[in-house]
Amino acid sequence: MKTPICDFVRSYIDRQPLRLHMPGHKGETYPADITEIGGADSLYEASGIIRESEQNASTLFGGHTYYSTEGSSHAIRAMLYVTCVYANSRGEKPRVLAARNAHKTFVNAAALLDMDVEWFSGEGNSYLSCVSDMAAWEEVLCRVHPTAVYVTSPDYLGNTVDIAALAERCHRHGVLLLVDNAHGAYLKFLSPSRHPLDLGADLCCDSAHKTLPVLTGGAYLHIAKTADPLFAQQAKTALSLFGSTSPSYLILQSLDEANAYLADGYAEKLCVFSQKMAVFKRVLQQHGYALAGDEPLKVTLCPKSYGYTGVELANYLEQHHIVCEFADPDFLVMMFTPEQGEEVLCRVQTVLCALDKCEPIGDLPPVCALPARICSPREALFSPSETIAASQSEGRVLACATVGCPPAVPLIVCGEKIDHATVRAFAYYGIQTVQVIHK
Repeated sequence: MKTPICDFVRSYIDRQPLRLHMPGHKGETYPADITEIGGADSLYEASGIIRESEQNASTLFGGHTYYSTEGSSHAIRAMLYVTCVYANSRGEKPRVLAARNAHKTFVNAAALLDMDVEWFSGEGNSYLSCVSDMAAWEEVLCRVHPTAVYVTSPDYLGNTVDIAALAERCHRHGVLLLVDNAHGAYLKFLSPSRHPLDLGADLCCDSAHKTLPVLTGGAYLHIAKTADPLFAQQAKTALSLFGSTSPSYLILQSLDEANAYLADGYAEKLCVFSQKMAVFKRVLQQHGYALAGDEPLKVTLCPKSYGYTGVELANYLEQHHIVCEFADPDFLVMMFTPEQGEEVLCRVQTVLCALDKCEPIGDLPPVCALPARICSPREALFSPSETIAASQSEGRVLACATVGCPPAVPLIVCGEKIDHATVRAFAYYGIQTVQVIHK
């Protein structure tokens, strides 16, 4: 597959021109870092090499694919914007039924766009997951009548939603399905594909940089070919509303180069490595480790049954120069890629199996019911606020969901009243301060 963006930049470097344009390093430090010079195209008005590269990505993923150099957060904002436009075209107030484990970008974007959000809280023992059967979704769809359903799949722990079943129910009710697939770009290349576009989603985003060889910030906005033409027509407008007018050409080149990588035997590599991953997971389970999630390239350990917290296990691995994606009291998350090979799996397996098993830790994470909603997320976000100690916040209304990334999933959403259970959860997860509406 051709790489038009990379080819253009290489040709430009070879010409050794006098650079009287941005960026200020003038190519001395980063020769491939350029700006929107003649022939380089422009991301939000793409008609040349960027358009050709996006069409290559569209061929690979089977829909209408658009680049983001600002991660899936950028694409999520765009998805919600085009959903608002779609609802307005139908004379409706935009309303989204969202699984509660949504990324904070969703919450903030919904507030900025003044969208009504109805939360769906499924089963599970972690705020990072929202697992539920289709009967529960069917019941709430009949009751809420939203414009769209929004789910995160895979979630941070590697759990996936039955997208095909959910898409069927959504479409039967005349409802769009939006998927935050930030952790699952590679799912397209499994056999059979487990990518949301192939399972019936109308719109989704992928963070290419999370699971593919792409620079941090490289991501995709995907729109299904079966979706209303309005979405593809509005996609670039949506992205331009929320994106920088100086997108990184280094990231664009990595997205462009990834097309060639994916087209050249990646599916075969992924198939072989996924089988090795399955064996690796079975060995850990046989050794006594409990695992969560069903995502092939992610390993989520539940180490309390082995006698350790996730943080303790992460510290142990770091002593052996193994750095994990995420750890909290209950989980430890590791993300792998086919390029790492079987020797990496053997190394991690050896270190984990060398750790002595201890008495299980019995304490469970706090369970939080949905807090009372006092005002809309938009009203809360735009209200004067103050930062106070989380331990002293009971009874106050959250102004802004300030939560670190990872995992960037808020325990409580702006506009909701902080109750006793939430204060306990703050303490459990080490959250010391919160931003609340000023009295």
